[in-house]
Amino acid sequence: MPQLNTDGRRSVSFILNGKPVTGHAEPRMLLTDFLRQEMGLSEIHVGCEHGVCGTCTIRMDGRPARACLTFAVQAEGHRIDTVQSLATPEGALNDLQLAFRKHHALQCGYCTPGILMSVTAFLEINAEPSDAEVRDMLSGHLCRCTGYVGMVHAILDVAKSRRKKAGSTATA
Repeated sequence: MPQLNTDGRRSVSFILNGKPVTGHAEPRMLLTDFLRQEMGLSEIHVGCEHGVCGTCTIRMDGRPARACLTFAVQAEGHRIDTVQSLATPEGALNDLQLAFRKHHALQCGYCTPGILMSVTAFLEINAEPSDAEVRDMLSGHLCRCTGYVGMVHAILDVAKSRRKKAGSTATA
C-alpha cells in the first residue's frame, strides 16, 4: 500500500513504459492527471472523463484500461504502458503506427494514442481479425475526424503482415 505523506499525498511506484518510476498523488487523483502532471506525458489525452470515448486508454499489465477511470494510487506495483512504449527507444515507429500513417487512419491525432493501445492488445489476442471484429473493437473509441475506414484498413493490413512474417519465420 502506498505511504501517506504529511501533505496527504501518497507515494506511487510502478513500471512506466518499461522503466521504474515513483511519484506522489493525492488519493483521488486520476491516473490521467498523474501521468500528465507528475510524469510529464503529453500523449495521455482526456476526452469525456467518463470512460466512454477511449481517448485515455493505456495498458495496465498488458490489458487496455481507461486512465480517466483509474486512480493514480491504483497503479502501484503495476506495469503501465502508453503509446510511447510502441516505438523503439530511438523513436522509430512500430508497424502499427506506420500503418496508421500509411492508411490515413489519423487526422488530428487526439484519439490515436488510446486507439493504438487498444489495437495493440487486440492484435495480441486476435492475430486474424475479421473486418467486423476490428470494427467492434473500435466501437469503444470515439474519433471525430477519420470515419474509421483508414483505421480498419491499417489494422487489417498489420494483422496480415504480421501473419505473413510469422509464417516466414516459422519456415526459416
